[in-house]
Amino acid sequence: MARIGILTGGGDCPGLNPVIRAVVRKAVNHDYKVIGIKNGWRGMLERDTISMDLDTISGILPKGGTVLGTSRTNPYKKEEDVQKVVENFKQLELSALVAVGGEDTLGVAARLYKDFQLPIVGIPKTIDNDIAETDFSFGFDTAVNIAMECIDRLHTTAESHHRIMVVETMGRHAGWIATYAGLAGGADAILIPEKPIDIEEVCDLIMKRHGRGKNFSIVVVAEGAEFKEGTIVTQEGDVDEFGHVRLGGVGHVLARLIQEKTGYETRVTVLGHIQRGGSPTAFDRILGTRYGIRAVELIMEKKFGYVVCLRGNKIEEAPLEKILGKIKPVDEEIYRIAETFFG
Repeated sequence: MARIGILTGGGDCPGLNPVIRAVVRKAVNHDYKVIGIKNGWRGMLERDTISMDLDTISGILPKGGTVLGTSRTNPYKKEEDVQKVVENFKQLELSALVAVGGEDTLGVAARLYKDFQLPIVGIPKTIDNDIAETDFSFGFDTAVNIAMECIDRLHTTAESHHRIMVVETMGRHAGWIATYAGLAGGADAILIPEKPIDIEEVCDLIMKRHGRGKNFSIVVVAEGAEFKEGTIVTQEGDVDEFGHVRLGGVGHVLARLIQEKTGYETRVTVLGHIQRGGSPTAFDRILGTRYGIRAVELIMEKKFGYVVCLRGNKIEEAPLEKILGKIKPVDEEIYRIAETFFG
């Protein structure tokens, strides 16, 4: 019996369990055995696995996170770790592996396929929605809805206290969450990594609002947004195994500057990990399910080295190598629409 492995790597997000459920269901229906690899690439290093069947996926559809666990392990950090992954792949007698993750997890998958021809299929996962070759990644819709609801709630308290509210969202390299949630939540300014922050321009928008009787404002900023001078705000601490520094804090810096320059009382809400927790939306459940089904179909077709993707409303696939080192920026048209409502 052919054996399919599945792992989930990087940050967790809503929709991972629907993917796992779909992969297992489709595989079992075609007499494949499914091996769950625990905690991302670390599970491949430690050969930490679990046998998966219809019982193990029962009831996981509405759950957030991932029942397989996750980590930010990078096998390519050490040459011996790469060899260990290849050896464990053989020891586990895997016919194929489904790697579910973002740019880092899929980057490892792409290199393993290129360097060792391991039969791997990728599934894109990130709430940041910045993976190339796909219109949307599951987890994004849920994160946007959570952020939008938080912005809705902040409107009432901002208006009551005549305050400026700065809302910091996730978004390391791209401001998809900030843009979508800010547009849907009626933000008065949206600041994203793609467009350096001009603090004078932001304060002018706020002053103009006050000039027409609007004595409160909502400013949404993505955690990776940089100031015009080239400053990016990071937290102290080591980088992760993929070399990423910990972001966070731009909201506090922005709030301080706004209050100093306008004189208006300013408060900060950092949404943080709440954006990627909880039950997935219907969109993310269905998208994750469609991705999982197509991934198994690619394995059945022996079409390895590909990542499934959404283009329009069609599930297609693209070579894994095409996503390496690429970040998908926010759609200019969407941001221009959002700008219509600034100030």
